[in-house]
Amino acid sequence: MRRTITIVGAGQSGLQLGLGLLQHGYTVRLVSDRTPDQIREGRVSSSQCMFPTALRFERSVGIDLWDDAPPVQGVGFTAADPTAPGKALFSWAGRLDEPAQAIDQRIKFPALIDLFAARGGQVVYEQAGIDDLERYAKESDLVVVAAGKGDIARLFERDAQRSTFDAPQRALALTYVHGLKPTPEFSRVSFNLVPGVGEFFVFPALTLSGPCDIFVFEGVPGGPLDRFVGLTAEQHLEASLDFLREYLPWEAERAADVRLTDDLGVLQGRFAPTVRHPVATLPSGRTVLGIADVVVLNDPITGQGSNNASKCAQTYLDAILDHGGLPYDRAFQQNAFERYWARSKPVVDWTNTLLLPPPEHALRILGAAAEHPQVAHRFANGFDDPVDFGHYFLDAHGAEQYLAEIALRTPA
Repeated sequence: MRRTITIVGAGQSGLQLGLGLLQHGYTVRLVSDRTPDQIREGRVSSSQCMFPTALRFERSVGIDLWDDAPPVQGVGFTAADPTAPGKALFSWAGRLDEPAQAIDQRIKFPALIDLFAARGGQVVYEQAGIDDLERYAKESDLVVVAAGKGDIARLFERDAQRSTFDAPQRALALTYVHGLKPTPEFSRVSFNLVPGVGEFFVFPALTLSGPCDIFVFEGVPGGPLDRFVGLTAEQHLEASLDFLREYLPWEAERAADVRLTDDLGVLQGRFAPTVRHPVATLPSGRTVLGIADVVVLNDPITGQGSNNASKCAQTYLDAILDHGGLPYDRAFQQNAFERYWARSKPVVDWTNTLLLPPPEHALRILGAAAEHPQVAHRFANGFDDPVDFGHYFLDAHGAEQYLAEIALRTPA
């Protein structure tokens, strides 16, 4: 007997999970509140740089459609001098073992919805509410919620023990541009830290009008980088460039000739990083399972959002396949999430650490990367596997051991 699963939300996790389930013979209904044309013609929603492991999970379910997209070949880091605005304390760059990739979701999601339908999945276009969830739960063996607004979002309660913050830690902004000068040697995520002010990173991507770069601003609320509310698209661009000229002149030089990709290629907002209980109970007593950002919402400072969504989709797919013909009861749903939490907790810990003033041992690691290429290489590849940061970057003792090992390996 074929099992029926309904997925509410046609984003990264919902589409990837749905395509994976179709591969294994499940009957899958995907509910989207926007059509492909509405997504394509809408505003940017994310920066979505995906690293090798997440891309491999995508390829395993047949998502490999953009071989011509600009590769992201490494990660760079520059720390600005807090005592001298416009000057850098140190800078370094490390190559990724395999390239990353960023595809504007206005390109990606319409293509994947079409792919899902072509492979036999059912697509329903409606704004789902509680009554709709009840209907889906009655008609399906399992309902997975991959999008949450309004009443649906409130179904999933905040997990106070696993949530570090209860307020936004950054004012966020995206600016999609053409015309940025490339970095030397290899393309990269260029990450800049301005202590006490915030962070800026930029990387190559593919958008509706071709190759582009995405500016990501992370401003301490109320500070000089909290400047994007209520602006037109052109004002948003000018605010972006003004900040670079004042605080990061090396990035402003690269951006001297940039222009917006389109008037909808800008975004600003803020939210509190939150972990939620993964199983929500409907008024009827039936349960639904949250996935990805619905249950673990991180600040984008570490660029892990789409990566987490891909990894969560793969984790849930594995859990469903391992479960066979048994019922998808509350215990199954909770256990599926705990499998994902084991994978996502290191990301949460790393992300939350970067939102706070960095501890001394973390600064020493970042400084050592400027002197030792092997440290830069390890840090860069941690964006693909953040578990590694727990071994040395997040742990003072581990940092001391690692720095001592590096010193022993370095010729006098």
